[in-house]
Amino acid sequence: MKLLLVGINHNSAPLSVRERVAFVPEQIHLALQDALACGLGEELAILSTCNRTEIYALGGEGDAVDDAKMLDWLSRFHHVERSHLDDCCYISRDSQALQHMMEVAAGLDSMVLGEPQILGQMKSAYALAAEAGTAASGMHQLFSQVFSVAKQVRTDTAIGENPVSVAYAAVSLTQHVFSKLSKCTALLIGAGETIELVARHLREKGVKRIIIANRTLERARQLGEEFQAEAVMLSDIPAYLRDADILVASTASQLPILGKGAVEVALKKRKHRPMVMVDIAVPRDIEPQVAELDDVYLYTVDDLREIVDENKRARESEARKADQLIVAAIEEWQARLRSRGAVATVKDFRAKAEGLRDAELERARRQLAKGEDAAVVLEQLARGLTNKLIHSPTTQIKEAGAKGRNDLVDWARELLQLRDQDREN
Repeated sequence: MKLLLVGINHNSAPLSVRERVAFVPEQIHLALQDALACGLGEELAILSTCNRTEIYALGGEGDAVDDAKMLDWLSRFHHVERSHLDDCCYISRDSQALQHMMEVAAGLDSMVLGEPQILGQMKSAYALAAEAGTAASGMHQLFSQVFSVAKQVRTDTAIGENPVSVAYAAVSLTQHVFSKLSKCTALLIGAGETIELVARHLREKGVKRIIIANRTLERARQLGEEFQAEAVMLSDIPAYLRDADILVASTASQLPILGKGAVEVALKKRKHRPMVMVDIAVPRDIEPQVAELDDVYLYTVDDLREIVDENKRARESEARKADQLIVAAIEEWQARLRSRGAVATVKDFRAKAEGLRDAELERARRQLAKGEDAAVVLEQLARGLTNKLIHSPTTQIKEAGAKGRNDLVDWARELLQLRDQDREN
């Protein structure tokens, strides 16, 4: 199994680059099919989140996937200069790539150490690949191993206990401007898992009025019922923007939802009361130019680092435990792969032995049918089978000894489980 991983994340690239290579869910099926058609691997999967984009490719037996070809395809698909990718992408293969996938699934490579959402996102990545027809038995085995290790890490360590989520960090940022959130109105753009967590944290902080804007009104209404929030369409945002002290955006839109002009109009109506905006989305939901406006405090997902770094320091010991579990899993995986190389030899050896057995057994049956003494027939059967089974190994051992290949003789003794004292006897 030849595995290639090409990725870009919050540690390797700024947001301005990450958002250009991110895949929205609607793109992934097409992207996978295109990558497969371009010969980038026999099986493929894509993981794309607010902090990372990673492509996993499996080649055929003995066929390594070309990383340069993969980067060329990524550059062409997203219309990004190849040089930008060369500066920001990381590449790993086989066991190293598998280890990275395990670390990602366990939350060890996240901005928020131990974040629970990433495991679900990886499961979605595999499901989308299976749906697109680019994930077969190889990817199934690969992701099954990854998910199993991630589960073990979360069971055997405290890495996932009370994590500081991106949503929590986003709400914490708003408190840098507003000391009392209870008097604030919050406008949330999107209705996914992150926005759901943001809404929960805002309610816990005492925010009384929450407005949820989403492309699908029904989903906004579902969240609205849970958090006693108003549900509106994305097209309604300008009408509610003037009321928003806090705005948090996290959608899967390919283009910005909120522009500088709309915010300028809202600020005039607010008489320049401050607004805190946190854009968690990649690609960004809010135009970067909004940050140029007075009375607007615009934060992106990269601005959450300071808050989550404290979380990382508190979890370092659990992270070390998790690393040990992953290293052990990798060693087990490698041993399993090595053992597969011996399967064909074991099958051939068994088939040869069974052929010799069947021939000797058939001879014995014929002798018994002729009325020959059963004890004699059994003795001949045992002797004939033994001689034929040991003939070839014995010949090869003698030949190795004659050539001075004591290493082969010693290996034969180990293989045949012959003790040292047997040699002396």
